[in-house]
Amino acid sequence: MKTTIDIADPVLHEAKRLATREGTTLRAIVEQGLRQVIAERKKRKKQPYKQRLVIFKGDGLSPEFQNASWAEILEASYERGKE
Repeated sequence: MKTTIDIADPVLHEAKRLATREGTTLRAIVEQGLRQVIAERKKRKKQPYKQRLVIFKGDGLSPEFQNASWAEILEASYERGKE
């Protein structure tokens, strides 16, 4: 299929030089570049989300919560928010 695209002059000149050096065509260089970008985007889209490990400085739980359950800590956090 034929199409028209605008390419910045420096990029076009470098692509032409590359094609000449490699004994190929500008079309082949452009198609290879497009295939590579498409493949990278598909790969990036398929990768599952990875949760980052976030670490905060401190001394851990305060003494009052050392032996508390998660439910107790959660409940206390809601109560403190009401103050």
